[in-house]
Amino acid sequence: MESRGRDGKRAEAPERTYSVGEFASLTGVTVRTLYHYESLGLLHPRRLPNGYRQYGRADVDRMQQILILRELGMGLSDIERNLDVPPAQRRQTLRHHLEQLRRQRERLDRIITSVEATLAELDGGNTMSADEKFEAFKQELVDANEREYGQEVRGRWGDEAVDTSNQRLMGLSRADFERAQKLEGDVRSEVLAGLADGDADGSHGAAAASAHAAWLRLFWPEGTFSPQAHAGLAQMYLADNRFRAYYDAWAPGATEFLVRAIERSAGH
Repeated sequence: MESRGRDGKRAEAPERTYSVGEFASLTGVTVRTLYHYESLGLLHPRRLPNGYRQYGRADVDRMQQILILRELGMGLSDIERNLDVPPAQRRQTLRHHLEQLRRQRERLDRIITSVEATLAELDGGNTMSADEKFEAFKQELVDANEREYGQEVRGRWGDEAVDTSNQRLMGLSRADFERAQKLEGDVRSEVLAGLADGDADGSHGAAAASAHAAWLRLFWPEGTFSPQAHAGLAQMYLADNRFRAYYDAWAPGATEFLVRAIERSAGH
């Protein structure tokens, strides 16, 4: 039976409060972690006259947000900034991370399905077709590219162009995909040979630019490739450290060599 006051109105239940030990047990973190979060300004428990900490409903809500953002891979400094932004901005951030989590779940579901099918095949069940094995690999490549470069590439060329490129990748035949891998290997070989010669304007540079262009045409939407667009992409390789790190992993100076070769092939 609910409690009512003398005026007949329903009496509000007193707020549930927690000691530091109770709050640690409730949230699943250590007392030491709670102290650390407090020192960073993430939590603001009330202090009782005896100096003991007391956690209330606001602390419960705030701790839930901290744990969610931490599970999303956000660093503590970013969590602190996110906790103090307006609710509308925080909702936008959470929606973005929720979409990422959904994509990760879809990726894991595909991997699980592929592994289960492979195990069934090894146990004498239905044989997976080459296309089935290949499909999961292509999707993983699309997802990896989205995670690593999606935001920058979409900002530069737009969602429609990137989505169309992803669709082209998913629609590649096994032969075309193997050709793409070979072309990428050819780019690497020609860049390394050109670096050894020290001449980006020579035959190895031209061959590297040509192989790179052929590789791009397999993924870019029909009619979007041009020497100028190719050169524009090359400049992005120089501006973005992730692209530079990828090519420079072949050899120091590989990025600059490839960009120079592409620009020369475009007539720059």
